[in-house]
Amino acid sequence: MALPQAERRTRLERLLGSAKPPLHLTPMTRDRAEAERWLQQFEGAGLDGVVAKLESAAYQPGKRAMLKIKHMRTADCVVAGFRWYKDRTDAVGSLLLGLHDDAGVLQHVGVTSSFTMAMRQQLLEELAPLREGALESHPWRDWAGAAVGDAHRMPGAQSRWSGGKDLSLQPLRPERVCEVKYDHLQGNRFRHATVFLRWRPDKPPEECRYDQLEVTTPFELAKVFGA
Repeated sequence: MALPQAERRTRLERLLGSAKPPLHLTPMTRDRAEAERWLQQFEGAGLDGVVAKLESAAYQPGKRAMLKIKHMRTADCVVAGFRWYKDRTDAVGSLLLGLHDDAGVLQHVGVTSSFTMAMRQQLLEELAPLREGALESHPWRDWAGAAVGDAHRMPGAQSRWSGGKDLSLQPLRPERVCEVKYDHLQGNRFRHATVFLRWRPDKPPEECRYDQLEVTTPFELAKVFGA
């Protein structure tokens, strides 16, 4: 671990240079243009981005001694619900986001949760009017009344990462739009939690559609390891 990255990489190539699948040696380059090409192409294989390391740095366990360069894009999404913050009922934990598909149906695409505590409490007050009668014609009302066995299908339901928190859907009338920053779309949902940027009072909810998102060209994962 005390050796510099350049020497560790050389030893890794000697050891695994002729490895056979399913064992692969991650590609490496010192050419910035090549790394930028990888950043564009490899996303289509499901990868978030590229990692940059100092050649002179030793291995530092437990430390973020590298740069992760990811794709960052923005999207306008409908705010159709929220989750409570931890075990509190006076603060918003995250906003549930939606986009309309080609049929005009509002689909759950992910969450945004990058708020200070003050803003979490402010959001609860600000969104309170949208809670009134929200479930009556809500596009996700079937999820709100889902059986326990179907809870994993609900927007905001518990996942293996939830730590037992109550993540049940608190519906809002889908009338407000916010702009969020996201890095990757996996299937029809954002792969990670998005970053809230601003409200978009000028944007009608019905104009928040999937077709605003950038389309990633598919790329074979096998070609990544052959780079």
